[in-house]
Amino acid sequence: MSVTETLAPRPVGGPTLPQERRLVTELPGPRSREVLDRKARAVAAGVGHTVPIAAVAAGGGVVVDADGNSLIDLGSGIAVTTAGNANPRVVTAVTEQVARFTHTCFMIAPYESYIAVAEALNRLTPGDHDKRTALFNSGAEAVENAVKIARKHTGRQAVIAFDHAYHGRTNLTMALTAKNMPYKHGFGPFAGEVYRAPMSYPFHDGLTGPESAARAITLIEKQVGAENVAAVIIEPIQGEGGFIVPADGFLNTLVDWCRDNGAVFIADEVQTGFARTGRWFASEHFGIVPDLVVTAKGIADGLPLSGVTGRAEIMDSPHAGGLGGTYGGNPLACVAALAAIESYEADGLLERASEIGAQLTGRLTALQARDPRVGDVRGHGAMIAAEFVDPATGAPDGSLTARVAKACIAAGVIVLTCGTHGNVIRFLPPLTITDDLLAEGLDVLETALVGA
Repeated sequence: MSVTETLAPRPVGGPTLPQERRLVTELPGPRSREVLDRKARAVAAGVGHTVPIAAVAAGGGVVVDADGNSLIDLGSGIAVTTAGNANPRVVTAVTEQVARFTHTCFMIAPYESYIAVAEALNRLTPGDHDKRTALFNSGAEAVENAVKIARKHTGRQAVIAFDHAYHGRTNLTMALTAKNMPYKHGFGPFAGEVYRAPMSYPFHDGLTGPESAARAITLIEKQVGAENVAAVIIEPIQGEGGFIVPADGFLNTLVDWCRDNGAVFIADEVQTGFARTGRWFASEHFGIVPDLVVTAKGIADGLPLSGVTGRAEIMDSPHAGGLGGTYGGNPLACVAALAAIESYEADGLLERASEIGAQLTGRLTALQARDPRVGDVRGHGAMIAAEFVDPATGAPDGSLTARVAKACIAAGVIVLTCGTHGNVIRFLPPLTITDDLLAEGLDVLETALVGA
């Protein structure tokens, strides 16, 4: 099949798409089955997929497949298309840039858009201290570089990560990640000098933030030694681990400990950044100022870009040539990021995230009151989760969660599961979704839960 046949005319995406849930075939339909059959023959089996469709267009709050089905999108490609798929500002910026040049390698011939993204990140990340930024391609790559920078700055090796953490799929980030399947199983040995501490998990541990922090610090000091710790890395709200929101005071106590002991505090804001939680960064909800902030996902609204931003004296520790990469800060991704940031600011998307969060929380807590299988509802902004449990024991119920998610997808609503035990459904709608679509998606979820 030729490229032109493969890329035959499709519906135009972005806000021009009809904002409706529409099922004209079962999922997958005949055309999607053809594409998925090709996937099975051409793509490595380890690259799975959640929704059995072949996507051809997306925008607003919907994803359209090759058979003309229109699904409500409550996942945003895992918190990536936060400003809306095919966002008009992003489309215009990328289209204009691709006609100018697609690549020079910033380390060979620098260009202004990379610098402008760095300036924006220096401005937007928490704290008014002097900052520097380096750009990369993926969240995992940025995490690895944050660890490199912290080790170089401190002259130490040990890195502390937490239970339920997810930081990526590369060798070092698999070591930092807490979940075995599907991320780590059979892929070791992993990078050394990574140690794991207990996370604050209010729904299960019942501890205050300072109590949880004291538990973690005791383990660090006894098993690692404060003088050996280069960095403490944590997601302010854990993503893949289950959208776990730590108790108040937990993160603040850890930051204070890092300051007192010369360790670098790294906030992995890959999933929580860029208006997702109703603030630019989730760290702001807790009143903390990280030393380094890792960003990706929503930064460029669908184009591959990530960054590490932090205190100038830390970021400038590596020698010239010690940071970088061939594609890091690609010019197409950089202009997309600048356009996305403009949309977050000009289109009121931080406020919209808070509105979405109020609607999600209201509906889900009402459902929780009626159905004891919904054990916990938590999150901030447009990053909300429902944890499903056995009401008799409180044990995680991953099988129920899987049935509910499968029923939602079959009915035309894209939802994503997460959690160490696979018993959490996470809601990450694009901030461009309409109230009606959001409400309809939650209607489908309620029906799925009743039927499960």
